[in-house]
Amino acid sequence: MRRADVRTAMGLYFIMGTPNVHNQEPLAVLEAALRGGITCFQLREKGENALQGDALLGFAKKCQALCRLYRVPFIINDDVDLALALNVDGVHVGQDDEQAALVRKRIGPDKWLGVSTHNLDEMKLAEAIGADYVGIGPVYPTATKLDASVVVGPELIGEMRSAFPDMPIVGIGGISLANLIPALHAGADGVAVISAIASAENPQEAAKSFSKEITLILNK
Repeated sequence: MRRADVRTAMGLYFIMGTPNVHNQEPLAVLEAALRGGITCFQLREKGENALQGDALLGFAKKCQALCRLYRVPFIINDDVDLALALNVDGVHVGQDDEQAALVRKRIGPDKWLGVSTHNLDEMKLAEAIGADYVGIGPVYPTATKLDASVVVGPELIGEMRSAFPDMPIVGIGGISLANLIPALHAGADGVAVISAIASAENPQEAAKSFSKEITLILNK
């Protein structure tokens, strides 16, 4: 049941921090995305001018309240202390963040744990330490994450799906309406989007368009 819930949440996975939003209010962007149909939200507050300390705590609380209102899982990227302080739904870590096995010990068995993976060895390790889902990417070139790994393409998603048929998978990196179909056809349960929603003139309509397209493809 848990993996089924996670798989459903991977459909349209929105990732955002205040540095990703331009000319709009970040909380307004998040609420618009929630109205548009995102199925999971990850707060990734990194980069230049990222919030810290009490400002980050206050912003995260407001994000959490919005996600609860719309009944969407709220995930924190990397910051385990913040995740524990707010009792969020889960934590996502990359390969360069705190080791996933240690994060699992800290957050306990009931919280969701997501892990970024870029090859089969990392996927095996994620499975072994009890990850609830993996992010595979970057599927396409991306300007959002300056230290992103080498582009893996939809092909790696297909390899991962064949090797780990039960693991919930979300494709990430450079995903747009124009290129999401190959990632889903390769076996992803959904896609993670940052700038295509966070930087959109109308985030609600952007999210709605993604949601409609993803639903059509996954329900075929």
